[in-house]
Parts: sequence; structure tokens; C-alpha cells
Amino acid sequence: MAKNEEVVFGIHAVLALLNAAPERFIELWLLKGREDDRMLPIINLSKKYGLAVQFSQRKVLDDKSENEQHQGVVARVRPGKTFTEADLDDIIRETEAKGDQPFFLILDGVTDPHNLGACLRNADAAGVQAIIVPKDNAARLTGTVRKVAVGAAETVPLVQVTNLSRTMKALQQQGIWIIGTAGETDTCLYDLKLSGPMALVMGAEGKGMRRLTRENCDQLVKLPMAGTVSSLNVSVATGICLFEIVRQRLTAT
Repeated sequence: MAKNEEVVFGIHAVLALLNAAPERFIELWLLKGREDDRMLPIINLSKKYGLAVQFSQRKVLDDKSENEQHQGVVARVRPGKTFTEADLDDIIRETEAKGDQPFFLILDGVTDPHNLGACLRNADAAGVQAIIVPKDNAARLTGTVRKVAVGAAETVPLVQVTNLSRTMKALQQQGIWIIGTAGETDTCLYDLKLSGPMALVMGAEGKGMRRLTRENCDQLVKLPMAGTVSSLNVSVATGICLFEIVRQRLTAT
């Protein structure tokens, strides 16, 4: 596959991209005989936009998706936009122009594509305006990420920044409060007021946040753990934290 191309697979991921950017499609393969109710929206949109559909055997789709769970649909597409620090400034301005408060998710060292996909899905559901990740040592938008995100990869900007600590300081200068999760703190998530402009920082499983990331947080919090396990999967913990912020914001209105 050429460097300027991507592979997208999975019903939700392909359908979301068809709705958002049909001009990016180069080729589309569907499983031969798979013309059921779940696949019909993809077939109908493909006809609407004049995209040729190739009905192929499962082995062809397995090869195209590198044996991932493609659900009978694989597409070859042109790459989407890569968001940067400059785009993040635009996102903040657009958010404030609408009268909304900035709400971001920062992922420090999350390299597993399944976790990134699940975090994108959580972020979309919670109304997060962007996910911020470092350019190095972080998962990228791949076919697996898009499939796990079930369409959220097309709605939530993934902003790649060169220096995460510098970006966090820039957010703080714009009045955005940054909270990070750390198991060793004594402060529980549920003890804080979480209704203002905010960015939530989640670290990698096992290692957690890097030292500089931790030092640049305004507040460290933890989730109360009553059992024998010491931590939750990062995407699960992200969902809990994001929706506590959502709950408090709804209560404050």
C-alpha cells in the first residue's frame, strides 16, 4: 500500500467515513453474498457517490485488512487531515465562539490501538472537542483504531503535538484546568468540582503519566478502588472520568 493511502475496515468505521468524506475512497471491497440490512447503507451510499463496489471472497478481505476483524467490508482510502497545535488553537476559538467550555482529553503514552479506539469512542460520547497526543510513543489512527472507535475517529480530532508539556502550559495560559490521574494521590475524582474549562490527562497502562506530564497537571486525582486490582484499563478509566465531568457539567447548568 502506498504511503499516501490508508486501509479502513469494519461496518461502522467505513460507514462513518462514507458519510463524512466519500471523496477519500479509492477502492471498496464487500464480502460476496453479504447484502444484509447492516451492509445495505454502505451499498446505497456507494451507489449515491458513484463508488465501485467489488464483491470478493473472504480471503481477499482478510488479506486487505491484514487478517483483522473486518466484518465483511474493507476500503482503501486517501489519508485524512492530521491535526496540529495550530488546529488546537482553532478548536479552542471555535468552542468559545459557540459559548461552550473547552473539554479535552490528553493521552500520554497510550500506544495500544484498541485503547486509542475505545478512548475516541468515549470522547465522542462525552462531547470532548479533541484528543491530544504526543507525536512520539503514541498510537496512530489505523484501521484497527477506526474499527474500535465505531465512527468516532471521524468526529473527534486527534491532535498530535511535538511537546506535550509545552502544549499543556499553553492550555493553562488560556484558562484551561488540567487534571491528571495517578494512583498515589490522596484526592478522589469525586471530591473535585469539575465544571469549568478542562483537560483530562490519562497515562499509559502500567507506567502512567511521564514525570513532566505529571508535574504540569494542576491537580492529580484517583478513582476509588475497592477490590484487589490496582488499576483499570485506560479506556475504562477514561470513560469513568469523562462522564463524571459530564455529570457535573449537567448538574451545574
